[in-house]
Amino acid sequence: MAADFLPSLVNKAVEGQLNLPIPGTSDPYFPIIQYADDTLIIMEGCLRQLQVLKNILEIYSTATGLKVNYNKSMMVPLNMNDQALNILSASFNCAKRSLPFTYLGLPLGITKPKVEEFLPLVTKCERRLQATSMFLSQAGWLQMTNAVFTSLPMFHLGTYLLPKTVIDQIDKYRKHCLWRGSNIGPPKAAWKMVCLPKEEGGLGVLNLKTQNEAMLLKNLHKFFNKVDTPWVQLIWDKHYGNGRLPSQIKKGSFWWRDNLKLLDAFKGMAVVNIQDGSTCLFWFDLWGGQVQNHTYPELFSFAKNKLLSVQKALEVEPFHRMFHLPLSEEAFQQMELLHQLLQEQHFSDSTDLWHYIWGSPLFSSKKAYLHLTGHAQVHAVFSWLWKSSCQKKNLGFLLVSS
Repeated sequence: MAADFLPSLVNKAVEGQLNLPIPGTSDPYFPIIQYADDTLIIMEGCLRQLQVLKNILEIYSTATGLKVNYNKSMMVPLNMNDQALNILSASFNCAKRSLPFTYLGLPLGITKPKVEEFLPLVTKCERRLQATSMFLSQAGWLQMTNAVFTSLPMFHLGTYLLPKTVIDQIDKYRKHCLWRGSNIGPPKAAWKMVCLPKEEGGLGVLNLKTQNEAMLLKNLHKFFNKVDTPWVQLIWDKHYGNGRLPSQIKKGSFWWRDNLKLLDAFKGMAVVNIQDGSTCLFWFDLWGGQVQNHTYPELFSFAKNKLLSVQKALEVEPFHRMFHLPLSEEAFQQMELLHQLLQEQHFSDSTDLWHYIWGSPLFSSKKAYLHLTGHAQVHAVFSWLWKSSCQKKNLGFLLVSS
């Protein structure tokens, strides 16, 4: 409750004293990130505004009794020369840093993190391997692999699309942990098999690459459902105004471009329930029970704008202005059918709702992971193996040892 008081004070000052650092957005609130006793404030590099912020912090300290330690604070510049930075940092008497730097354990910068910037994560996994006991059973090693080594990179997996080199190195430690119980002998099964669900003959160890994609798909879920989150509004306002939608042409920051690499995977598990049609591609997305460029290929070849949204298609009057004229006879017949389909749809002013093949509008990283993993035909023995009366510590290795 005390921490929430600070954003309220800063947002109150926006009404005449502070300027929003990201102009041209529909979000009226100041970008402030708070985690425990750590606060990150993004603002213009202006001495007057910094003085206003310092006055707000003093008012906050007096009202709550919470003191700001400026000696432990730091100022990180963006597009600012050293002379201006020295003046601004002196007003706060704080340290100066430069991008990239580590924030909450993650590399933070304006360019894509390099492999070496994930070295602290890899080193953490390596230290855990050295600290584990050599006297665990095989089931104990499996538990250690899942509970410790698979869990360590989860925060990173939910934020960045990790480089293949980093995932391979973490997998190397996970393999070493899983099989070292047998005097560090050769693996008893291929890693691809180990990562299968238990019901399909594996050990249920997560595939980190697939888990990384499944967790990042939640960002596309928030984007297409226009969740009330500042970054969602910022991306819509910045890159996708006037009916434009994400496509094969990727734009934006490295983080957003990495998310757009998963666009096909998202569209493969999500179906749009059209309301205003603003998030649905007219030709390429599934709506009205069909994908229009597949159903009307001849008409599609005459389309002027192949990447327009359903909402923008509704605004075209008359309808034939969407196409290069003259149309062929077959294309003309298809146009009449498509126009009829469009008129039969029920539209509203609400935001489109995307729901998933598991029958819910709620996104689940676990279900997305299972969808991306797929299913394989397995021997009937697996249907009873995990339900047998054998000791649990031996269940997982009955098959892989054979």
